[in-house]
Amino acid sequence: MLFDPSWFMFLLLFFVMSLQPMLRQGMLDAARRRALHRLELKRKSRVIALVHRQETISLLGIPLARYIGIEDSEAVLRAIKLTDPEMPIDLILHTPGGLVLAAEQIACALQRRKARVTVFVPHYAMSGGTLIALAADRIVMDENAVLGPVDPQLGEYPAVSLIEVVETKPIAEIDDRTLILASVARKAIKQVHESVVEILTGNGMERERAEALAGTLAGGRWTHDYPISVDEAKALGLPVREDLPRAVYDLMALYPQAGGRRPSVQYIPVPYRREPARAPGTGE
Repeated sequence: MLFDPSWFMFLLLFFVMSLQPMLRQGMLDAARRRALHRLELKRKSRVIALVHRQETISLLGIPLARYIGIEDSEAVLRAIKLTDPEMPIDLILHTPGGLVLAAEQIACALQRRKARVTVFVPHYAMSGGTLIALAADRIVMDENAVLGPVDPQLGEYPAVSLIEVVETKPIAEIDDRTLILASVARKAIKQVHESVVEILTGNGMERERAEALAGTLAGGRWTHDYPISVDEAKALGLPVREDLPRAVYDLMALYPQAGGRRPSVQYIPVPYRREPARAPGTGE
């Protein structure tokens, strides 16, 4: 049987194409590590990035939503354990939230730190991300970045709404499942409220203020996706600043959204600066 070179070229091309995503991901991971190390050298701290983007599965291109999970808390706790107690920690947060258990583990570990803890929020840190941010000594946000409420959700329903249902409708008109969910909702709100108070008082906030802030954030005052702006966060008494380092933006550029589709937003990715006006008669 004669050897067909076209088959060999086809197999070689297939092999190269199958390796390309892994090579690209490896180069991207290396670039992220270099960016993290540069930021650590500049700030003399341990820098941890907790960034959730929509990612794709293998070669299939299937989008996969990411949230704070147990794997995240294990990794962050491991990084904290590897850091000297006297060394500051900088945590870069970009997340829609996730499991309360995982977020609470991270928050409690940060709150116990002796050295300074700074949380950077370049775009948003909602729900569990906000719970983690509450444990920081300093929250540094982009002027357009947002935090969010930490009120617990039971599946598709806000816990506070389930409680309102059983408190406003006659008991005979409420099914058993809703009654059970409302009972769980009361426990969930109480637990999150107590966690927020413990984190805030552990950071030195007076208990009365901590109770009031926990009631605002965990009590269902807003919808769960309500954006708490920088000004609102300051008004609530959170230690918010707006001097986000340029290096954080550069690092976030290394966490692109999954490809495969035409980007919705396009622009020339260079900074534009207005030139100063020239005095009359000086020419162009």
